[in-house]
Amino acid sequence: MSDSVFSGFPLDPRLMQALEKAAYEEPTPVQAAAIPVGLTGKDLLVGAETGSGKTAAFVLPMLHRLLQKSAESGRVDNSGTRALVLVPTRELAIQVVKQCDLFASCSHIKTGLIIGGNSFKYQQAMFRKNPEVIVATPGRMAEHIGHGSTDLQDIEVLVLDEADRMLDLGLGADVIKIANNCKKPRQTMLFSATLTHKAFSAITQDILVDPEIIKLNTVREQHSNIVQQIILADDRDHKDRLLDGLFAEQTFEKALIFCNTRAQATRLCGLLRYRSSGTEKLRTGLLHGDMGQDERKDTVNKLRGGNINVVVATDVAARGLDIKGIDIVINYDMPRNGTDYTHRIGRTGRAGEEGLAVSLISAFEWNLMSSIERYLRVRFDQRKIKGLEAKYKGPKKVKASGKAAGTKKKKSKDGDDKGKGRHRDKKNIGKRRVASKKSSSDDGRSKEGRSPLKKKIKPQAPLNDDEG
Repeated sequence: MSDSVFSGFPLDPRLMQALEKAAYEEPTPVQAAAIPVGLTGKDLLVGAETGSGKTAAFVLPMLHRLLQKSAESGRVDNSGTRALVLVPTRELAIQVVKQCDLFASCSHIKTGLIIGGNSFKYQQAMFRKNPEVIVATPGRMAEHIGHGSTDLQDIEVLVLDEADRMLDLGLGADVIKIANNCKKPRQTMLFSATLTHKAFSAITQDILVDPEIIKLNTVREQHSNIVQQIILADDRDHKDRLLDGLFAEQTFEKALIFCNTRAQATRLCGLLRYRSSGTEKLRTGLLHGDMGQDERKDTVNKLRGGNINVVVATDVAARGLDIKGIDIVINYDMPRNGTDYTHRIGRTGRAGEEGLAVSLISAFEWNLMSSIERYLRVRFDQRKIKGLEAKYKGPKKVKASGKAAGTKKKKSKDGDDKGKGRHRDKKNIGKRRVASKKSSSDDGRSKEGRSPLKKKIKPQAPLNDDEG
């Protein structure tokens, strides 16, 4: 591997051999920037876009350290786990394990996987075998710490991958708990697509020690190789028809469709399967958080192997899904913020390839779309599907921000808002309110002896089947 740029890194020969077998020749920018610093043992804080090769940027220095430095307990066989990688989702955890196994294929290093959905007792047994590297999701790892399943006092390297996503999922407390259970001093490397998360300062102060900061590009500068388009839609039924029209005119190998809810993803997957049952073009799968781990893994493997070519997913697939050949990402529902949008479309156009991202925008999503445009400092191209043009043409007036301009209520001549006031108050104008008289001995009954609460109830017609 003498002609490889990786030969410029002082990596262990066993890692170089694995890189040569895997045909790795030229490092990506994040690898070129992070690997030399990681090899020094210094803490790292790295901001880089999805699909930029961040996994190899921390796995190679981590494995090099484990291969070069004997376990501090004196014997490798008697030491506990020496490296821990925390990731936000199961899919990303599985992807990182594959990378670790690939780069460690010419050495003795073994990697364990700790994620929800797998047998807790099996994972406890795996801990007892002391794999050198553990890749885990924070929630399940925190459970094992609570049960005393593992001892992290031999940890030499702690890695937080996609740290911003872990914070978005509310896993910050678990991350800090796990880090506090790891030995100090240690090397800690934090990788994220954005370094501007509001909760970052607390995490970095608690976990990192004088880190080297590497910021290759911001969220706003990412995905220049992805064409980003919008198609205006009237309602959900119109969006369903637009999907048919888009797939009919767009050439693709694999496609991802994102929805905001599991119910929407399930409905849409069933619809696409029904509509394409007689064709060879669409073979659709489903991916969301309510599915078991085996089901999710099966869907990913089918998409990777070409058995299906369309997956309808929630944001569980926006991180960690690294599949070659995803040509198009479709936002059936617009994501709730610019960061989620960036991670969704990052499933295409990976490793410098060209990609396409299309978002279906209804009137209710216009302002959200405008906010994302402003956040990313981009302008989405507007696309039309012939014969399926929307009646909705966008807002009649827009603000400087691109959002729809609302209409203000007209004021009357006397300065009061036109139409203000309760209907009940207007109805009672001019009527005199008569107070009822009660004697001190009145027990709440009227002169006729009846309770005023008892009223004559008119019989109602029976409810229809669709009422109530």
